[in-house]
Amino acid sequence: MTTCWRAESMRVLTFLHSFEPGGVERVALRLVRRWREQGVDAPLFMGRGDGAMRGELGEGLDVIMPTPPRFSIAWCETLWMIVTLPGVIRRLRPDILFCAGNSYAVVAVAMKGLLGRRCPPVVAKISNDLERRDMPWAGRIFYRLWLRVQGRFIDHFIAMAPGLEAEIATLIRPRRAMTRYPAISVIPDPALSLAQIDRLRAGAMAGPAVEGRRFVAIGRLARQKNFALMLEAFARGAGPQDRLMLYGDGPDRRGLERLADRLGLSGRVHFAGHVPDPASHIGHGDIFLLSSDYEGVPAVLLEALATGQAIIATECSAAMRALLGDGALGRLVPVGDAAALADAIAQAGGIVQDDAASLAQARRFTLEAAAPLYLADFTALARLGGSSEKSQPERLWLPAGGDVTPSSPSRRAFP
Repeated sequence: MTTCWRAESMRVLTFLHSFEPGGVERVALRLVRRWREQGVDAPLFMGRGDGAMRGELGEGLDVIMPTPPRFSIAWCETLWMIVTLPGVIRRLRPDILFCAGNSYAVVAVAMKGLLGRRCPPVVAKISNDLERRDMPWAGRIFYRLWLRVQGRFIDHFIAMAPGLEAEIATLIRPRRAMTRYPAISVIPDPALSLAQIDRLRAGAMAGPAVEGRRFVAIGRLARQKNFALMLEAFARGAGPQDRLMLYGDGPDRRGLERLADRLGLSGRVHFAGHVPDPASHIGHGDIFLLSSDYEGVPAVLLEALATGQAIIATECSAAMRALLGDGALGRLVPVGDAAALADAIAQAGGIVQDDAASLAQARRFTLEAAAPLYLADFTALARLGGSSEKSQPERLWLPAGGDVTPSSPSRRAFP
C-alpha cells in the first residue's frame, strides 16, 4: 500500500538547548512557529527553559522539556540532551528530526547511534563555516574527521546559500542515504521575514546631526565573533568623533570592556548588552561592522542588507562574496587582518549602499520563501525513508512551578 505524504501529515521534531540568544536558535524558533501556522505537527524539544529569547520568540510557543534536575544543566546541556532526547523520539516517533545547526550535530549523531533504525531521517542545516581556518592544524585534522563522521550518520544536509553546497560535499562527503534523493539541498537561510524587511527598511533613519560616524555591530560576545579585532581596528582607523555601538552579550564581555579601556576607547565604544530585536538598531548608525573569524550565512549581515546600511565585513564564510555581490554591497577584508579592517573603517565614508540591490538580496532570505522548501525536503525524505505510523503520546503540561497539571500551555514535559 502506498502512503500519500503531505507536509500537514508529518511530524517534524526540532531540538534546541535553550532560549539563550543565538542566530541558529532564533531562526529555528521562527521556522517552528511558521510550520505550525501552516498546519504541520512541529514539536520543539528544549533542554532547559531559560534564556533571553523566551520572552521574544518563545512567547506562547509550547515546548517539550524534560523535568530538570536539582542542579543547573547549563554546563552540560549537550550531554543532558543526549540523555533525555531519545525517550522523546521513541514516544513521539517523528517522521523527521531537524538539526538546526552545526553545534547540534553531536546530538544528531548520538541519536543515530543510540536509536539505530528507530531514529527517523535526520536533516541538518550547516550553520557555520566548515573550513575553520581559525583552528590550529592539529585541531583541524580532528575536526575534519568529525565532519566525515557526520557525513556517515546524518541523512541530509541543508546549505544556507548557493556555493556552500560545494563545501559540504568536499568536507563532509555525505553518504547518499536515500538513493533516490540528493544528499544536499540549498535553501537560503530564513533569517528574515518580508514584514521584518519592510519594518527595518522603514525604520532606518539618518539620526540627529552629529560629528563623526556611527558604527554598529551585533553579536554574541564570544571568540568566534572576534570583537577584539574590531576594537583594535576601530582604535586604529576611526576618527576621534566616531562612535561604535555593540549590541549583544556573552562570556567575553568583561575582557572586551577592559580592552576598550586599554585602547583609549572609553566614551567612544558603548556595550549595550542584549536587547530585544537588535536588528532594529542597525538603522540608527551609518556603517555596520562584522569581524567574525567564521560564519555560515550571518543573519546580522542579512539584517544590515534589509536595513540598507553600508557594510564592512571580514570574509568569514565561503558565501560572503556572493552575499555581498562580490563587494558591490559591502567592503570585504581578510579574516583576522586588523590593518585591513582599520583601513576600511578609515575609508568608510566612501561606502554607499545600493538601496535596490541590497533590498533584492535581503528578500532572497525570508521565512516565507524558505519554510515551504524545508517542508518539501522533509516530505520527500519521509516518503523515502520514514514510516507512516505515528504514535499519539499522552501529553503532560508542566508549568513553571514544576507540578504536573493539564491546564498550562507553556511546555510539554516528558519524564
